[in-house]
Amino acid sequence: MDIDWPAEFEVQYQTHLKRLKLAGFRPKTIEAYSQGVRRAGKYFQYQINALSEAQLTDYFAQLLSTHSWSTLKHDLYGLKFYYAKVLHQEWPAPNLVKAPHSQRLPDIVTVEQMQQIIAHTKVLSYRVFFYVLYSLGLRLGEGLRLQVADIDADRLRVQIRDAKGNRDRFVPLPASTLTVLRQFWAVHHHPRLLFPNRAGGLKKAQLAITSLDRSGVQKALCAVCASCGLKKEFPLIVYGTVTPRIV
Repeated sequence: MDIDWPAEFEVQYQTHLKRLKLAGFRPKTIEAYSQGVRRAGKYFQYQINALSEAQLTDYFAQLLSTHSWSTLKHDLYGLKFYYAKVLHQEWPAPNLVKAPHSQRLPDIVTVEQMQQIIAHTKVLSYRVFFYVLYSLGLRLGEGLRLQVADIDADRLRVQIRDAKGNRDRFVPLPASTLTVLRQFWAVHHHPRLLFPNRAGGLKKAQLAITSLDRSGVQKALCAVCASCGLKKEFPLIVYGTVTPRIV
């Protein structure tokens, strides 16, 4: 990141990144927490090592006028981590923020809706990925991390690595999903990845070093839902069983 920061802030920011990695946070969380430090740094002209409760009150009140509670919480946690692990100081405003609690149920994708999504997905990699995600009940990141070695065909189960809470778990593997995965693997033959990146096309899929691009998958799902006339904003955490022809 090429930004003209004061040298002292740059050193401490890099230390913050290293401590976040050593604490075992996921890349997404590291980015969210570090963005909070960058945002506060810019607001306070990169002088954030001795902020007062009054300064923080004004800052977070202003932040909430332009950003969501979720962003505010991530920025708060990022700054608190910075104070604790980089500056080794007490957080100056322990009772500053109390975000409202809300529980919202996600939109549920029915079998019929998933069949529509599968039928309207023209790209094979995405079509198989949506099918597998739905039939196994996986989160987006869990599906993208799937590897050939995670498939236990004998016991009809899949090992999900680094799931929520940094824990592994097993999920049942429907026989129909195993068949789809085998047919799809016969197309790309990647020795390790179940869903290799599409950058080189299926002909060069064996050489891919990364899985499908997260944003590409999300954009594809949005486009397919729009083409189906589905107006709900489906999260990529979907559950159920569906058996349309895939390959």
